[in-house]
Amino acid sequence: MKRNKAYLKALLIGVILAILGTFIQLPYYVTKPGMATELDPIINVENGFEDEGEFMLTTIRMGQANIFSYLWAKFHKYHEILPINHVRRDNESDEEYTNRQLYYMEDSQESAISVAYKYANKPITVKNHGIYIMGIVEGMPAEKELKAGDRIFAVDGKKVEEHTEFMKYVADKKENDRINISIDRNGEEKTVTVPLAPFPKSPDKIGIGIELITDIEVVTDPKIEIDTKKIGGPSAGLMFTLEIYNQLTEKDLTHGLRIAGTGTMNPKGEVGPIGGIGQKIVAADNSNVEIFFAPNENGAADSDYQQALETAKDIKTNMKIVPVDTFEDALHYLENLDENK
Repeated sequence: MKRNKAYLKALLIGVILAILGTFIQLPYYVTKPGMATELDPIINVENGFEDEGEFMLTTIRMGQANIFSYLWAKFHKYHEILPINHVRRDNESDEEYTNRQLYYMEDSQESAISVAYKYANKPITVKNHGIYIMGIVEGMPAEKELKAGDRIFAVDGKKVEEHTEFMKYVADKKENDRINISIDRNGEEKTVTVPLAPFPKSPDKIGIGIELITDIEVVTDPKIEIDTKKIGGPSAGLMFTLEIYNQLTEKDLTHGLRIAGTGTMNPKGEVGPIGGIGQKIVAADNSNVEIFFAPNENGAADSDYQQALETAKDIKTNMKIVPVDTFEDALHYLENLDENK
């Protein structure tokens, strides 16, 4: 009987520890290789051309650490532990972080569309959808009335389309002045009144405590649809651009191969660095990718490209790692792929 009681006690303690280890979150995030996802089902250009191969984006899996995931990451290569303030901004909620990442993804799509249509000699126009609230400063007046994801379209009855217009208007106000802000929140329009106050960490600076970005929509001919669901961040910009361009033009740039990569894309067609390049190389290799484009950062010694080479050597992959600084670099490589083999 005593042995049975001891056994049940040990079992109960084990269950409690397992529950605590699973549900108690630590002030860290754990990142690890995600997967390579085909872009053809995600991007659809109206009457676009088909390809024989695949352009693919690469992802990183990330979540807030519990005791088990923290310990697991400690002993597994290409799992990284990041302090929470290296991922989320000060006092940024999960909702605000998610909205910020989704906006970055949307912004990367717009740059990708602009660049791809430009190189394919297809027309685009730009529509302005007002000002998008990216985040709220804790302890500031906006916290009571506004939310991340709100869109501002007027202030004190005056229409505003650029975040710089809003900032300039507020800059002329004084502490305790009140402004009426008209917003769209999930399709519902409303007007809220917000007073101005000093920022907690910068008392000489007056404002309401919001982070803003101008929301732009690119309208194309032919039409394009992109369905990224909950994929966030800007790092798929280069691969979006390649997939869109490939659907717009008759020549198939994939050559029947599985081609992945990473890197931000700006409206000038420049490729920017990202985080977690090693984990993305592992993800691409796990998905049998044959060519991987990596940001070259103009030949910097610690560039994403150099880190990608190190990872590729470490995991002994046969995947070809290609350095790029611009969309044109990637385009030129693929157009001359027979000579580059």
